[in-house]
Amino acid sequence: MKYLAAYLLLVQGGNASPSASDISSLLESVGVEVEESRLSTLLKDLEGKDINELIAEGNTKLASVPSGGAAVASGSGASGAAAGGAAEEAKEEAKEEEKEESDDDMGFGLFD
Repeated sequence: MKYLAAYLLLVQGGNASPSASDISSLLESVGVEVEESRLSTLLKDLEGKDINELIAEGNTKLASVPSGGAAVASGSGASGAAAGGAAEEAKEEAKEEEKEESDDDMGFGLFD
C-alpha cells in the first residue's frame, strides 16, 4: 500500500510515470525501508496503464459492494424464530440505552 501511495503522490505532483528510483527516494525521505521486489511488482502491474482509468474502474467496482448493515433474514422454522428473537432483544436493548442516555437524570441540559 505504501508503494502505491508513493506512486500516486508522485503522479499528483506532476510526474506522470514515476520510476522505481523516484518512489524509493520518496519513501526513504520519510524513513520507510523499500522492498525492491514489491516495488518492481507494482511498477510491472501499472506498466502501460493510465492511473486515472484504474481509479475510475475501481470506483465502479466499489459502488457494487454492499455497505449497509446485515439484514435480518426472515424465514420459517428455527432460523425465523431465532431472527425474531434477536430482533426483539435488539429493540429491548435500544430502549434500555435510550433510558441510560437521557440527560434528565443529570439535572442539567446542554443549553441551560
